[in-house]
Amino acid sequence: MKEGIVVKSTGSWYLVRLEDERTVECRIRGKFRMGEIRTTNPVAVGDQVEVEENGVESVITGIRPRRNYIIRKSTNLSKEAHILASNVDQALLVVTVNHPVTSTVFIDRFLATAEAYAIPAVLVFNKIDLYEGETRDKGESLMAIYRNIGYKCYGISVTTGENMDEIRELVCHKVTVLSGLSGVGKSSLINSLAPGLGLKTAVISDAHDSGKHTTTFAEMFPLKEGGFIIDTPGVRSFGTVDMKKEEISHFFREIFAKAGDCRFYNCTHTHEPGCAVMDAVGKGEISESRYASYLSMLEDSGKYR
Repeated sequence: MKEGIVVKSTGSWYLVRLEDERTVECRIRGKFRMGEIRTTNPVAVGDQVEVEENGVESVITGIRPRRNYIIRKSTNLSKEAHILASNVDQALLVVTVNHPVTSTVFIDRFLATAEAYAIPAVLVFNKIDLYEGETRDKGESLMAIYRNIGYKCYGISVTTGENMDEIRELVCHKVTVLSGLSGVGKSSLINSLAPGLGLKTAVISDAHDSGKHTTTFAEMFPLKEGGFIIDTPGVRSFGTVDMKKEEISHFFREIFAKAGDCRFYNCTHTHEPGCAVMDAVGKGEISESRYASYLSMLEDSGKYR
């Protein structure tokens, strides 16, 4: 029996990097389940696994306990979840103000999920070389919102190389998972961080203002300076998983901080008198976009149970 780390997952077979640095193609034996959450991929990139080599086919026979994972609903109508990656040090969400537009709801759902699973999250605003006029103002305004909450935000341009040194320093010696909408430049970013990979990139669709899926499966790549970067398929929405209605406010830092001042201990921050959160929104201390995202997650929380 050998141990290794899953570096690529296609859903039907897995590439595992063993302790002796050999890479073997594996299937899975039996059924793996993560508590009561049904997942489309019982084994994820980043998993520490036990492998049995029998000369014909290598088989994953067990998974070590995960220290964390980041997960999303596989589709809006599905009760199943999809694990993007496990055992990571941080999650980078690559966003763009336009071409394509990354909505604040998408950003906030990603951040709330990272909070729920205790994964430090960072926002990387790509394509700042294209920002001008209203677009520049919007980008600066968004970064200000998230920096005020306490999230690290970086404005970069993979095309020109602007501020890329900061990202290289950020990911050095860490296991970092990258996520984002299709077309935000994840593959281009990884190509810049790990020259020589030559990941495919695609142009933005003029008709839909969105990118084509150039990454089909999650995969982990080593960085020359140390550490690993995990590329994940581009997504169009980010559905949250396994969050109880009363817990959602805990995953919005600024809402959680204000909740202690509410008149009622079980305040939902939607209609109650003496709600410190709604008062803070009215005063501009909590952004309206963040509060709207919170409400949208409250609305969705009971739909898939």
